[in-house]
Amino acid sequence: MKIKAARMYGPKDLRIEEIELPELQPDQVLVKPKACGICGSDISCFLGHSTEGRYDIAPYTPGHEWAGVVEKVGSAVTSIKVGDKVVGDCLCPCFKCDNCKDGKMPSVCENFDEVGFLPTSYGAMAEYMITNEAYTHVIPQDWSYEMGALVENFNVGYWGVWGNQFNPDAQDICCIIGAGTIGLSAAMSCAASNATVFVVDPVEKRRKNALNYGADYVLDPMSCDVGEEIRKITGTDGATLLVECSGSDDGIASCFEIAAPSARIAAVGHSHERRVPLKWEHIIWKTLTIKGSAGTKFWFPRTIRFMSKIKDQFDFDGLVSHSFKFEDIHEAFDFVLNNPEKTQKVMLTFDD
Repeated sequence: MKIKAARMYGPKDLRIEEIELPELQPDQVLVKPKACGICGSDISCFLGHSTEGRYDIAPYTPGHEWAGVVEKVGSAVTSIKVGDKVVGDCLCPCFKCDNCKDGKMPSVCENFDEVGFLPTSYGAMAEYMITNEAYTHVIPQDWSYEMGALVENFNVGYWGVWGNQFNPDAQDICCIIGAGTIGLSAAMSCAASNATVFVVDPVEKRRKNALNYGADYVLDPMSCDVGEEIRKITGTDGATLLVECSGSDDGIASCFEIAAPSARIAAVGHSHERRVPLKWEHIIWKTLTIKGSAGTKFWFPRTIRFMSKIKDQFDFDGLVSHSFKFEDIHEAFDFVLNNPEKTQKVMLTFDD
């Protein structure tokens, strides 16, 4: 089956080409993508700032934040049928290596596949893609495809809060560093527990938007000492739960200044191949708990149920600030690169 697909060959070398899809294996699913988000990770790979996208091995098709409709299923597939709306995991473990058998996270699987970053997988920036049943999840039919494509984002923020077993409640003071889509997902996840939620971002438009997605307070780190401001507003020792979603050096370092004694810190934002200066003494003397995560484990079904529960409270479709047709992918990437202060989530859409 010949299809058109985006292919990443190297830094700033993204092409739309015709490729051949193989016949489905018994445990595989053929999906027609309907919406696919452009992630900050996609941009970092496009610029050559990250080695996550492995075009050094071979060209690959990006696209890991997606939703689509099932066109065909393999002979052994039982949980998914033609016509289902589906989404899929990004980091896919083998379930067979020693680390998988030992119950460790997918990020340390010895043979993991990474949808949208490796030439061994089929990303969603294409007319069709192939997924495995084990990593594919049905979403409600009344969801828009754009909301479905946000599941992977929300999954990361939700895991940072709850998958890490940080379990906020109403007495917690939560601080989310970064008001991108993952940061807002973490904010909504904290707000669902009735915790007090601060969102920190230097971009005014993103700060204002955060007030619609769970934030009680928003702070500009360029114009105030965030830790001091939180302590002043709350009359406490600082934030008891922090979720670092920016991946920036300053954002990461600030967590340890903002944190209250015995605070929990979720490290979510990526900082590939960088050493970040920070005050290690805070971790020791404040007795902080820090957990990192890259990919999640058996979490998509919970994420879908969680989003279903709060979708009438928050406008998920409103998180998509701009949309471009798949054939305009180069324009879309250029727009994301040149308009960081205007964009929230930029989405590719696909014609029938």
